[in-house]
Amino acid sequence: MPALVWPDTPPGLALEGQGYVPASTCEGCHQKATDEWADSDHAWAMRPATEKWVLGAFDDKIFNDGAVSARFFRRDGSYFVETEGDNGVPEEFRIAYTFGYFPLQQYLVQFPGGRLQAVTIAWDARNREDGGQRWFSLYPGERFAPDDALHWTGRYQNWNAMCADCHSTNLSMNYDSQADTFATTWHEQNVGCQGCHGPGQDHIKWADNQQGSASDKLSAKDMGLKLDFRAMDGEQVVEACAYCHSRRQALKDGHHAQESYLDKALPATLRPDLYHPDGQIQGEVYVYGSFTQSKMAAAGVDCLDCHNPHTTDLLVEGNGLCLQCHNASPPDRFPSLKAGNYATAAHHHHPLDSQGAMCVSCHMAEKTYMVVDPRRDHSFRIPRPDLTLTTGSPNACNDCHDDKTAEWAVAVIDDWFESPRRPQHFARALSAFRQEEDDAFIRLAGLIRNLDAPPIARATAGEHLIGFGAQAGSALRSGLLSNEPLVQAYASNSAAMLPTEVRVDWLQRQLAPDQPRAVRDQAIRALAGVDILEFPEENRARIESLKSDYEKRLHEMATLPGTRLNLAVYLHREGRYSEAIDHYQRALRMDGDFTPARVNLATLASEQDRTDLAIKVLVEGVDRKETPASDRGHMAYLLALVFVELGDLPEALVRFEQAELLSPENPRVAYNHGLVLVRIGRLDSAEQVLLNGLKTHSEDPGLLNAMVFLTMQQGRLSETLNWAKRLRDASPNDPQAERLIRDLETRLN
Repeated sequence: MPALVWPDTPPGLALEGQGYVPASTCEGCHQKATDEWADSDHAWAMRPATEKWVLGAFDDKIFNDGAVSARFFRRDGSYFVETEGDNGVPEEFRIAYTFGYFPLQQYLVQFPGGRLQAVTIAWDARNREDGGQRWFSLYPGERFAPDDALHWTGRYQNWNAMCADCHSTNLSMNYDSQADTFATTWHEQNVGCQGCHGPGQDHIKWADNQQGSASDKLSAKDMGLKLDFRAMDGEQVVEACAYCHSRRQALKDGHHAQESYLDKALPATLRPDLYHPDGQIQGEVYVYGSFTQSKMAAAGVDCLDCHNPHTTDLLVEGNGLCLQCHNASPPDRFPSLKAGNYATAAHHHHPLDSQGAMCVSCHMAEKTYMVVDPRRDHSFRIPRPDLTLTTGSPNACNDCHDDKTAEWAVAVIDDWFESPRRPQHFARALSAFRQEEDDAFIRLAGLIRNLDAPPIARATAGEHLIGFGAQAGSALRSGLLSNEPLVQAYASNSAAMLPTEVRVDWLQRQLAPDQPRAVRDQAIRALAGVDILEFPEENRARIESLKSDYEKRLHEMATLPGTRLNLAVYLHREGRYSEAIDHYQRALRMDGDFTPARVNLATLASEQDRTDLAIKVLVEGVDRKETPASDRGHMAYLLALVFVELGDLPEALVRFEQAELLSPENPRVAYNHGLVLVRIGRLDSAEQVLLNGLKTHSEDPGLLNAMVFLTMQQGRLSETLNWAKRLRDASPNDPQAERLIRDLETRLN
């Protein structure tokens, strides 16, 4: 089979003018740092696919795990893979670059439109005795169709949008949002000196002209350096690393080391898909969000206290790393650190030299990602099996003792310590929200106001409060007045559901020039659709400028379904409906299973009396077997409501039944299904639907109300009274239920 070779349009060099210099320039004066860097993760971040850098066995053998297959081979000095292409047919693709090196190495293929795609069969670079030196699928046993965004040619395996900005230096995607193409450039292919220290041109000028001045007596600015790590506090050092070591949303195309973190990114909160309720890692979150929860971060510990920035290795292996500070004479830098002998069974209660005696076993839980890559949680937490019982979060004790219960672990800790400290934890608030508990709002409102909680936890509360309507106003106001920019940012976004005059008044502070871009962006997003005349006249020009800049960057970053959705939502709120529809559709072309875009598109189409489009979009979503069942059920439910509005009740009933099968977790389906059946006189069927719903949602006020209505309509007042009492118990703050009970008791007596 002839090789499929795309036009030779690899990423180009960045334009001059930003102060970057050739990577080799640094080596002359900084040989030791260069030598340390040469075999680091940063140096290996991305390399040309040559014999020097390719680790995998391209030996013409076939990999097949029963779901996907590929043949890796060499020809004429180049490396190739033969595997299924985007047309569903096996083809040959030339490998352009290597990506990473340990514990796995991936390979990139050039495609039209300036795209590089990551092959999802990777090389396990571990030693053979550790299970390595083999090909493996990053999705073992799974096959994705060519039109699936997770297929190796799909959007979620696209290097330009998913990976590039943290594996190369001074990278710009240069994305064309209309053509959906890239003209990506970089200054260095991998992460070099200037990736962390900033552009070096001014420093080179100083070095060339300096007259023997002792550099240790000069400031970084004197030497032309963009960053002065020696003068940074712990938080500043952490934020210097954060852009590439955090789960976050990039705010613009391209980033530079000297920029403030929140001017170029908005870190993700402790969302259910990323973190457990207590903040332990769940999804792939890259350290920062965990570390900022820790007492160590609050005390000023930073990345360089444990990691060599040039080799990217730990400074010391094993417990010795922690014992640098946790010892009988802790550093003066950390006055709150209690002096003591931590390397003793009196502290860890495990046999010396056992796995349980390792600091990381109890304080840095480990989770494996990408099949072979174990990573440790950096929140440095004290094991809390009691939180496992109340929130479902895992704990280090049962991670090892997986044959025991959390109750057992709690009892053991009680036995070890006379009065074990179990302080109040934000996990209860986040768990209450996730479990839809009655006190969720009160707990979230308390969390956003809790100055002792980590800012990222308070920001999470701010993000969740958007679902509680006007009652959340006071709590959001507290977040907007916070001194923590991250808390302000997420409170600003949630303020979108407040009345216009409140938003205009409260969000003025967030639009100030001295606010980080992350805060300003979220405020502009929340103010979308507000008439410019609502703002004070002296602020209007600035607000128009901020809106224009925000929209421009939304276009630059609309490379993925989620970021394209951000653009569409902004245009939707601004009342630019045709443009919004176009971008919702573009998001779905990137990922047909991306339910938020599909639901928003259907909603907007329906609002614009484009009912045919709304039905078409929802039917396509329901019929996509790759889409999660709960999402398909939600779309079937929306379809049912559309058909009810159209008066097509037979079709509505079909869709209600479909929704109940796919998403029984939604009580509104049974509620509305039952009401439609009542409407057409099928009372017995309506009662059965409602009772089935109550089997799963026994305290749902809507379903209980419907049973009150149905039995009362049929004159079954004794049963109505029983349902009314259940309604009162489920909604104790509802005065109507109490009045109904008194009325029924009077009538029955």
